[in-house]
Amino acid sequence: MNIELIAYTPMAESVCNLGAEICVSESRPDLKEDGFKALGHALRSGHESVLEHATFTFAIEGISRACSHQLVRHRMASYSQQSQRYVRMDGFDYVVPESIKDSKTIWRNEYTGDEISTLEWYEKIMCELGEEYDTLVKAGIPEEDARYILPNACKTNLIVTMNARELRHFFSLRCCERAQWEIKQLADIMLALVREVAPSIFEDAGSRCKQLGYCPEARGCGRFPKKVKG
Repeated sequence: MNIELIAYTPMAESVCNLGAEICVSESRPDLKEDGFKALGHALRSGHESVLEHATFTFAIEGISRACSHQLVRHRMASYSQQSQRYVRMDGFDYVVPESIKDSKTIWRNEYTGDEISTLEWYEKIMCELGEEYDTLVKAGIPEEDARYILPNACKTNLIVTMNARELRHFFSLRCCERAQWEIKQLADIMLALVREVAPSIFEDAGSRCKQLGYCPEARGCGRFPKKVKG
């Protein structure tokens, strides 16, 4: 995957800090370029609405449709995604999970006795689906109907815009060790990018366990203890 931070609110930290200051000031404070004490206090107090004044836009290339389906569940965001209705998917590229690359299972053809690895079998299926897609299109089937046989592994491109508050929420869920591996990889890269341009907003962002000091998941990874009841 290739992820690029292509646009964001200028002086995002200053704008959010001003939002925090103006809530407790008699007159409008000046826009600060460093310090951001009010912003820090607001974040420590859980008053994250001030973060909604800053937005960040990412260009995302080469994630799977399976990953993008998870991403768009985060509703407080704007998305523009490559359309399989209007873009011919001839010879489509696809994501290969590491578990398939690393699999030691050998598949045997019951008729010929030929043996292939899990990776070879996976690539064979992807190739066959691509050929069948092309056959349907050449037979006059519209792309919007031929796409029904395309797999979740098919790569896609999109841009997404989120405000800083929603990004922190996104990171709290998707940077978790128990998140699905591809969207976790996506979230980790996005977090690294925004930390470079707005460290005061995202320095403590990440999985919820790091912020809470305990694991809130029903099944944890073991890095943090479960919350003690009582």
